[in-house]
Amino acid sequence: MKYYLIAGEASGDLHGSKLMQAIKMNDPDAEFRFWGGDKMQAQGGTLAKHYRDLAFMGYTEVILNLRTILRNISFCKKELVEYHPDVVILIDYPGFNLRMAKFASQQGLKVAYYISPTVWAWKQGRVKTIKKYVDRMMVILPFEKEFYSRFDYKADYVGHPLLDELDDEKMISRENFIKENKLDKRPVIALLPGSRVQEISRMLEPMLELVPEFADYQFVIAGVNSVPKDIYYVTENVKIVFNQTHTLLRISEAALVTSGTATLETALLNVPQVVAYKANAISFNIVKALVHLKYISLVNLIMDKEVVRELIQNDCTAQSLREELKKILPGSDERNRMLSDYQKLVEKLGTNGASEKAALVVKELAGQ
Repeated sequence: MKYYLIAGEASGDLHGSKLMQAIKMNDPDAEFRFWGGDKMQAQGGTLAKHYRDLAFMGYTEVILNLRTILRNISFCKKELVEYHPDVVILIDYPGFNLRMAKFASQQGLKVAYYISPTVWAWKQGRVKTIKKYVDRMMVILPFEKEFYSRFDYKADYVGHPLLDELDDEKMISRENFIKENKLDKRPVIALLPGSRVQEISRMLEPMLELVPEFADYQFVIAGVNSVPKDIYYVTENVKIVFNQTHTLLRISEAALVTSGTATLETALLNVPQVVAYKANAISFNIVKALVHLKYISLVNLIMDKEVVRELIQNDCTAQSLREELKKILPGSDERNRMLSDYQKLVEKLGTNGASEKAALVVKELAGQ
């Protein structure tokens, strides 16, 4: 069978590579052509476009790169017609992939979608496009299956790939991690200020204000290499480690986390957390008008209750972070309650094997 996969971001490259690996278990003669990155390329096949050439964030950047985006759309359509795969597999990246779903379906190609767009948060009108042009939608959050059922559309819940990624990681001992990063012996509080320049510039300052008041702990920042290093204005009392977020969390007593997938990662690694988020006031008010959700963290959304405290916009101050952090340090009832809820979260997410389950859905579709 021939498969054409489209992933437009680093996370999609990771999930796509795992899916390709699982597809090969069911179809040893599988042929791949794809948009993705180095991880997908390592699975074999032909890389048509690298995701680093596709990442245009925000309205201004999209407008400035409109000609490139239109060329990419035309190129992809030409590829789909010429390669004529047995199944087109779209991985997240909705702005582009929903266009390709429509085109591929109109060409008579079978379309599978792995990792749903967040239509449950906003742009619910996209569900009509999905119903019309996507043959199988594979979702990774439990409530997404129920959401789609409200629109008379059957989605396949395959579980969250993060469960497998955490299990597959190579472990490093606390002792070695501390030695390699020149940390001291005090317990660690992890700071996860985000992965984008704007997030980090807003979130890191109130987080760092807490450092002098928790002298019995050492604060360590989870840095990412995708932003300029000088964005991390740290003091001599604060360490920073790059691209070791999961290992840092594994040895931490608590964490301050900017909202995003990191909230789920922190919970699955069993680290009590306070979730914080602050955006540009105008942008925040626009998003608030468009998005109607009770919570912003994946942990609370999945559990449909406040498992972790969310400090949003004006509530996100150094004082409020300090008060909430104290509540989740060792020995507190709030910490024990949160850890208990984390176990229920794991149960709700279900068993591992998201890639293998998704591969079976693809196999079913290919055989139809």
